[in-house]
Amino acid sequence: MWNEFKKFALKGNVLDLAVAVVIGAAFGKIVSSLVNDIIMPLVGLLVGGINLQDLNFTRENMLGKDVVVNYGMFLQSVVDFFIIAFSIFLVVKLASRFKKKETVKVEVVEPAAPAPEVVLLTEIRDLLRSGKQGQSE
Repeated sequence: MWNEFKKFALKGNVLDLAVAVVIGAAFGKIVSSLVNDIIMPLVGLLVGGINLQDLNFTRENMLGKDVVVNYGMFLQSVVDFFIIAFSIFLVVKLASRFKKKETVKVEVVEPAAPAPEVVLLTEIRDLLRSGKQGQSE
């Protein structure tokens, strides 16, 4: 069982996936910092200093306790998602430009010359056919 696990864990696909997860997590931190520290403050300046994360709806329930709905956090998450998705789109598009375009080579293979026996048999067949046609006329 240990050997089977080692074979599975050391396959190229599993290692590639592990590397992708680690790089993806690091990329996610970079994009989150970009959104939180650069883009959203600029958006806040453009819309008059509104911070989306602070937007909420507060209502007192029947027990006298406040119920807070943080819809600003939801809006912030939606904006984060679109920025992250767009960033990943740009990275994939950039990577696809650098990927070498693979050209498909098409080789035209000439059919091999028939063996001498086949040529002889073909000639015999053709002679027999011509002989039968000559007799029926």
